[in-house]
Amino acid sequence: MTDDSASTVAAIDGLSRSDPLAAVSPLDGRYASRTAPLSPYASEAALMRARTRVEVEYLIELAALDATPFVLDDETAAALRAIYADFDAEDARLVKALEVEGAAGYAATNHDVKAVEYFLRVRLDELADAGTIADGSGTVADAEALYPWIHFGLTSEDVNNLANRLLVKPAVSEVILPAAREVRDALVDLAQEHRDTPMLARTHGQPATPTTFGKEMAVYAARLGRALGRVAVANGDLSGKLAGASGTYAAHEAAYPDVDWQAFSASFVRGLDLEHTPLATQVNPCDDLSALFDALRGVNNVLLDLDVDAWLYVSDRYLGQEAVEGETGSSTMPHKVNPIDFENSEGNLSKANSDLAFLGDYVTSSRLQRDLSDSTVKRNVGAALAHCLIGYGKAENGLAKVVPNETVMREELAATPEVIGEAVQTILRREGDTDAYERVKELTRGRSVTLDDFRDLFDELDVDEDVREELKALTPAGYTGVADELVDDIDE
Repeated sequence: MTDDSASTVAAIDGLSRSDPLAAVSPLDGRYASRTAPLSPYASEAALMRARTRVEVEYLIELAALDATPFVLDDETAAALRAIYADFDAEDARLVKALEVEGAAGYAATNHDVKAVEYFLRVRLDELADAGTIADGSGTVADAEALYPWIHFGLTSEDVNNLANRLLVKPAVSEVILPAAREVRDALVDLAQEHRDTPMLARTHGQPATPTTFGKEMAVYAARLGRALGRVAVANGDLSGKLAGASGTYAAHEAAYPDVDWQAFSASFVRGLDLEHTPLATQVNPCDDLSALFDALRGVNNVLLDLDVDAWLYVSDRYLGQEAVEGETGSSTMPHKVNPIDFENSEGNLSKANSDLAFLGDYVTSSRLQRDLSDSTVKRNVGAALAHCLIGYGKAENGLAKVVPNETVMREELAATPEVIGEAVQTILRREGDTDAYERVKELTRGRSVTLDDFRDLFDELDVDEDVREELKALTPAGYTGVADELVDDIDE
């Protein structure tokens, strides 16, 4: 290693591990400020807290059963719920210490869910010392008497599948969907403001029947709205299981055969605002997550289409871009204002879709009743959502900077009069002209024509004078059908 290399490494090593400049992933580095809203749902600490919530609520529900030999009064239940409600950095560090190095008298578990179980024991001891744990009669209870009931009859996946969904569901509803709806709102605003701004359309990349810029933005707004609706439905259908090591309730049934554990499980899972999965192996089949990931890909595909079209509109000068004070567009060409937001959005949404497709395929498979390969994979759900979030934000930024250039659009329309050929041959068909299509084809195909060329054709036609005037009134800019009215169909 050269001296320069050694000094560079030393300088990097001097960065705090929490410094975004030291992050391995750009999600926690370059884009840390953009992905921060997902931290309460996608971080390791968030998963610890969600696991704690499941374990606490399960303990409280067990206490409510007539069959179990312990009772918790309302005040105690509230104190237990405060453990996860007030879960903070100190709690997260304790859980991690219990897992990797041992703490509070416990040896290292080398197991993340077991560490949460021991964490709850520690907090129960503290509540007992404070005289907070009491049964229904108000008698102060011994914390150790509650130890066996933490994680009673459960497998880790019972906790994990519920905890993961308790994080994914609000991450989507509170962060992802609102961010995407901001993009839709921007599209709606553009659609309404420019509903009657005429623009040359292109099909197969060639000049085609004119449209309006507003109508094209309305198409994206409507598509995005429908796609977001599918995400909301899939997110609402997230489903959890709580059925033991092989999905048979075997341990529960062995301990208390008179309890209806299936009904208990259904009630418990629904109490967490999740649907219930009654049939499972050790793992939740995850078809629900796969459906959600697929729905998110649908949203991203709409926006990827938008990103590319917006980029092309900028390239064609149909869209101008507002320059940002102090921003550099090119390191060598000072004049440039690049469509970097749309490009960034395209890149992030493409990465998100790759991750979501992989996740959707992977999480629905498990060898026999259980293998752990999906465990590490599911830890990347937050990363996929983060790429979505960045992509949505960048698309919105791009839309906020563009300004439709109506002058350029009208000039392009005026220079492409052949696009009224469709209208001409259709009107002539209406009048019974069996050679209408061929007449216009002979005039326009592969040739450069002007409106005067069309008018010369009109003068030669054997049609009523009012039809001739109707034809002569045709212009590319005026040939947009009901495009402006279609903007009102966004919400249909």
